[in-house]
Amino acid sequence: MEKKPNLPSQTAGKPIICKAAVCRGAGQPLVIEEIEVAPPKAWEVRVKILCTSLCHSDVTLWKLDMGPVAAFPRILGHEAVGVVESVGEHVDEVKEGDMVLPVFLQNCEECRDCKSKRGNACSKLNITNFNAMPRDGTSRFKDVNGEAVHHFLFVSSFAEYTVVDITQVVKISPEIPVDKACLFCCGVTTGLGSAWKVADVEEGSTVVVFGLGAVGLAVAAGARQRGASRIIGVDLNPSKFEIGENFGVTEFINPAACGEKRVSQVIKELTDGGADYCFECVGMVSLMEEAFESSREGSKTILVGMDLRGIPMKLSCVDILRSRSVMGCLFGGMKPKSDIPLLVQKYLDKELSLDGFITHQVNFQDINKAFDYLLQGESIRCIIWMDE
Repeated sequence: MEKKPNLPSQTAGKPIICKAAVCRGAGQPLVIEEIEVAPPKAWEVRVKILCTSLCHSDVTLWKLDMGPVAAFPRILGHEAVGVVESVGEHVDEVKEGDMVLPVFLQNCEECRDCKSKRGNACSKLNITNFNAMPRDGTSRFKDVNGEAVHHFLFVSSFAEYTVVDITQVVKISPEIPVDKACLFCCGVTTGLGSAWKVADVEEGSTVVVFGLGAVGLAVAAGARQRGASRIIGVDLNPSKFEIGENFGVTEFINPAACGEKRVSQVIKELTDGGADYCFECVGMVSLMEEAFESSREGSKTILVGMDLRGIPMKLSCVDILRSRSVMGCLFGGMKPKSDIPLLVQKYLDKELSLDGFITHQVNFQDINKAFDYLLQGESIRCIIWMDE
């Protein structure tokens, strides 16, 4: 299913009344409401969302009822594609009508971190409020009662219009189908980058992926493209093995079927001492430790998932001394403004397949079905169409 951009007219500089799926409490079904979206301020872009998708991070934070990112009411969503409706002052990077991806990770391309090849951090903005616009800490959304509605990961794509800082807007080719483009905002880019950029998987190597959601499957796809000889998937959902095979998974381990053995013990037996690369894509400290225990000397363990509880990992310094490294990564180490357009071009050049990631599609009114599909373990990515 492919949508053509349908631009509004005469709305620049004015508030827009539109629909949004508002979350008014932790774990509560989203409610379609009318909201007011303010015009973009300086260095901001207002985007008409064409389609969005549901990421596991949305569900994790939707359930969260405490902490610095738990604020209600709010508009969730951080994987989307849209067209620029209008821009604020000092924005010349994009213009009205451009196809763009709003992304959760800042990338100013000017600060010392953005210019560095060592990672993908951006130190341009001193962010203290994760539930508002990054520069002034205020919201661009109001409900029908005039009350502020909080932002989410600086994107808030579960709305017909959103406002995003220019450091988080990536211009892309309009040739790519918008549902496929949506995938590059988080999960797929994170997985591919983890395999290609962070781990730098070598040909003929053995890879283990803990968690075969969208991110884990993208890791597997990236490892396959790099020529890994064995890709072992670890997941409690047995249906994920058949799915994983389509992304390059060659063997499957269900922890529930390991009996009294730890998963790391099973992996070491299968791989003659451990894997070359282990990826933890779930976000549990216990699995991070298990992933490290599954690796061999000279290996890399990549922590892709995030455990919001902040529990410390327990590692042996002796193991670390034997050339076993642990690396964390956000967004797969990718720099949004430079790396996402390259991924889009790889897709257009048929060098990168996205087949299989999109398993469900719903219209905006049925957005809660997307949550049901993911919670039941049925979907990898569900595309939510705004104009259906």
